[in-house]
Amino acid sequence: MNDPAIKDLLYRIADDLLIIGHRNSEWTGIGPVLEEDIAFSSMAQDQIGQSLALYNLLHELGESDPDTLGFMRNADAFRNCIFTELPNGEYDFSLVRHFLFDTAMMVRFESLCLSRWKPLADLAVKVQAELVYHLLHANTLITKLGTGTPESISRLQRSIDYGLPYALGIFEATEYDDEIGRRQLCDFESVLQLRWQHRVEEIIGRTALVLPPWTSLLPVCGGRSGIHSEHMQPLIEEMTEVFRSDVDQEW
Repeated sequence: MNDPAIKDLLYRIADDLLIIGHRNSEWTGIGPVLEEDIAFSSMAQDQIGQSLALYNLLHELGESDPDTLGFMRNADAFRNCIFTELPNGEYDFSLVRHFLFDTAMMVRFESLCLSRWKPLADLAVKVQAELVYHLLHANTLITKLGTGTPESISRLQRSIDYGLPYALGIFEATEYDDEIGRRQLCDFESVLQLRWQHRVEEIIGRTALVLPPWTSLLPVCGGRSGIHSEHMQPLIEEMTEVFRSDVDQEW
């Protein structure tokens, strides 16, 4: 089945999840507290599993097998947004990225549950159930730390100011956006972005944090067309090191 619009949609979501899953996995063993170490490891496992399910759908549409898609492409062949590939930095940035990204994923998968392409709609129902717990974790901590000490508020504010332009890149439209919306495969990216903004505003409104005017932000885009930051290729090389060491081995 050659359906470029569906493939475009699947690649973007799957690559987002694989790359953010890898970044979140980097907290394993070094989280600021044991609970957060476990939380980020668990989310990483969910996200990589979700990406596998999407790569399997791509394989059923005639694309390469999931291992090839996940581990044998160079950076310019990935369609993830740049936000997902940024280094973890301090915990406050990883927490803010977790909040902004998983809020966006919830909005997207709510839309995908109504997709006219049934295989994707069926998968979306399962993913949405996992996202409920991701968002419970994110919203709880953003609210707690965003009303906490001057230091916790200051650090979160710094990460929000830095991360928001990148987060807007999640909704970078591709040449298939009109077709995807028209065929009701998923809502238009502009529609998803507005829903996301409202939910971000709702949670941040419970805190001492401040959102800048959305119109003042310049989205950081490029990832959807394979134009990535300098962080992407080293991430790919690290992520695929074991697989590429013996591509014929069954792991």
